Amino acid sequence: MSRPADHPLGNRVTVTLHHLVDVLDEYADHLLRAGHGVTLSQYLFLAVLSDLDHPDVTTLARCLRVTKAAVSKRVGSFVDAGWIRTVSDPANARRVVLELTPAGATLVDVAGRQLEDEFTAAFAHVEQVDLGALHVDLTTVLSTMRGALAERVPGSPLV
Repeated sequence: MSRPADHPLGNRVTVTLHHLVDVLDEYADHLLRAGHGVTLSQYLFLAVLSDLDHPDVTTLARCLRVTKAAVSKRVGSFVDAGWIRTVSDPANARRVVLELTPAGATLVDVAGRQLEDEFTAAFAHVEQVDLGALHVDLTTVLSTMRGALAERVPGSPLV
């Protein structure tokens, strides 16, 4: 449910950021479904996997902040779609390593560029927002909050 800007909760930066993330997620989900036939959740699974060096299910689950069961449940459909493959770890026969296929890597690359282009285009007519400066500011906020989280929750997967 949307709240007007003059609502008491709407005047808090944490709430505004939360609402912004919700709207960005919905916008991205719509673009990804329409352009690539994937959900934002599926895209994020693949994008996080692309940033990792041959992770196993446990590592990917930790990075996605979901359970191992949630990752395991999706692996089969991602393999069937041709986006990832599973590989046995020669050093540990019980460890299954996940990696993107060329099709999965292409999807992450093309869809990621489209999302950036679409978000940038959405602000083309908004002169009072400098996206470059906003990115720097948000990166600073993220780094600061990670530091605060590390102090309060040592070992958090978000740090």
